[in-house]
This record gives sequence, C-alpha cells and structure tokens, in this order.
Amino acid sequence: MVRAAALTDFAEVARDCGLDARALVVEAGLPLRCLEDPDLKVSARAASLLLERAAERAGQPAFALRMVERRRLSNFGPLALLVRDAPTLRAALEAIVRHLHLHNEALSLQIEEVDRLVVLREQLLVGGMGSFRQADELVVGVTFRVLRLFLGAHWEPRLVCFSHPAPADTAAHRRLFGSAVEFGHDFAGLVCSAANLDAENPGADPVMARYVRQLVAEGPPHAKRFDERVRELVVLLLPRGHCRVDVVAQHLGMDRRTVCRRLADQGTSFSALVDQVRADLLERYRDEGRRPLAEVSGLLGFAAPSALSRWHRRRYGISARERESRSQALAS
Repeated sequence: MVRAAALTDFAEVARDCGLDARALVVEAGLPLRCLEDPDLKVSARAASLLLERAAERAGQPAFALRMVERRRLSNFGPLALLVRDAPTLRAALEAIVRHLHLHNEALSLQIEEVDRLVVLREQLLVGGMGSFRQADELVVGVTFRVLRLFLGAHWEPRLVCFSHPAPADTAAHRRLFGSAVEFGHDFAGLVCSAANLDAENPGADPVMARYVRQLVAEGPPHAKRFDERVRELVVLLLPRGHCRVDVVAQHLGMDRRTVCRRLADQGTSFSALVDQVRADLLERYRDEGRRPLAEVSGLLGFAAPSALSRWHRRRYGISARERESRSQALAS
C-alpha cells in the first residue's frame, strides 16, 4: 500500500494533457477519494498502473516527471517533518529508510557507499507483471528533489539511473536531472559523491526535530485524527511563514471551509491548533535557552518579535521578554 500523496498533482497534470483524471482513477479501480485525501492508503500496483495508463493515453513518456516538478516536501507527510530538521543529508536519508513504510510500503531504498561514491538504489516491490517506468521515474525524481533541498537548487548527481529503455525524447529528464541520465541499468536510483552525505542542513532545528519525533511516534498517518494531521502541517509550515489555513487546506487537497468544518467537528479550530503548537515549541526553546527571542519569533511563524510579544501577552498575561527576564532573575 502507498499513501495517496504519491498521486499529488496527478489530476492537474492529467488535465493539462487533456485527460479525465477521475475517469482514469475509477478505471484503475482506485477510490476517487485518493485525489483528495493524501493519507488514504491505496494499492501501490493500482497507482502504478494508473500512471502508466495516463502516460500512454496522453502520449507523454515524461508524465510522472511533470508531477515531480510540482512536488513539495510536505507531500511526504510525517516523513517531511523528519527530513526537514535532519542535521545532515546522511541523517535525512537514514530517517527516510527507517520510516519509509509510513509513506510507501511498496518502496525499498538502499544506501550503498563504494569508495567515494554513494549509490541510492530504489526498488518498487509491486507484484504482478508489467513495466512501471512511470512509478520508477516518480520515486527517483522525488528523491532527487529531497537531495536538492540539502545540496542547493543547482546541484546535480554524478548519475541518474533507470532500468527501463530510454524514451524517444529525453529532454524532460535532462531538464530535471541534468545531463548525467542513463537508461538500461540494472537498478533505478542516483549516484552522488560520498561527501554530499555530510552536507549540513543550515535550517536544522534540534528542538523541532525532537518535537517531530514525538509526533511520528504517535502512530502511522492513516491512524491519526484529522486535527493531528493538521498539527503536523502547522509544525512544517510555521518556520517558513506560510502557516495559513488556506495553505494547509491546499496540502490536504481540500478547501479551507472543509478544514475549518472538520476541525470544528473535533471541538477545535485552526487558530487554536496553531496557538497550542506555538506554546509547545516556545517551552522547548526556553528550556534549550540558546536562541534569542528574535530568532524564536521567526521559528514560531511571527513576522517580528513584537508580534510574538503581543501573542504571548494575550496568552500568558505578560510579554515574552518580561517572562524571560523573570526566569533569568529566578535562576540567579
């Protein structure tokens, strides 16, 4: 099984290619809800066949790569939270290997170090006969996008390998991956320098990382309540300054009114969830005690320290700076 997030942007790419995405989904034997609920678990084989059929009907051998070009880290669900705050690329990849089953039970990722090179081998464990070149290109492309988060927008791997034959036109592959793309290998994956694995993540936040590990430990995504799924996205989006209900709704594949209604059904609201996450994280940053309030305010999604202070006064009755001064006085 695989999270329906693997099909993120399928409907948009299908529409651009003149296809009826909903009809294709039904034809593949998948529930229509897979286009709206990213945490829905669906058959990996059926999803792979859907991609193959769409590429064939559209006459677009690079159909899956067009989906990759639109991907965000948040499509990984809880895995995105672990990757974002990993201290190094090596730690991020190890987290993916360890928790990949949360996102895709049908995918195996192996990391092999040979001399000064690293080989990332990806194997789809999909039963039955048939070629799944679209699914192969999708998983390799998504891994490539993760590597670029750490290594920069202009980084290129030593080699991008696919086991299937080359299509007639490889322009889309070279536009995404660069010039080092080869077909007909015995595996699908990426080859890069071993030194790349130790690339530090300048945005890594150890406090957030510990908070995220707690979230992931609470259970697999399909068992989570809706408010817990929203909370995961709040944690992901806060430091980027994009934590708005409409952005969260977009990540969940629904409109903002549906998000608000479903949260209300659970006795909460989007603003209440954001406030609680901010309060939890603020306590952790205060315990760590190494970051100035100006930096913490940004990590909590505030535009300026003054906004953090106003929020803090509303919630606790005093400003954040006053509270910090009292704590320092008690400590001395």
